[in-house]
Amino acid sequence: MAEPTAVNGQITDAVTQANVKVLGDAPAMAMGAVYQALAHSQGIMFENAASNQQQSNLLAQAITAKCVNLLTGAPSA
Repeated sequence: MAEPTAVNGQITDAVTQANVKVLGDAPAMAMGAVYQALAHSQGIMFENAASNQQQSNLLAQAITAKCVNLLTGAPSA
């Protein structure tokens, strides 16, 4: 317990215990924030991967259409 003061010892103990609890919870809160940031960045990564795949498929379709037009002698746009 702290030094004797004019304040009731139970009050100082309660404040000290509350402060210790806050300090004890800090690492868990920090790791929670890290995990949340990691999940968010992975979500963005997968969104970008899906978008890139869609764009690649669109380009492949355009190239295929152009090649078919060249092979068949059809007028190209």
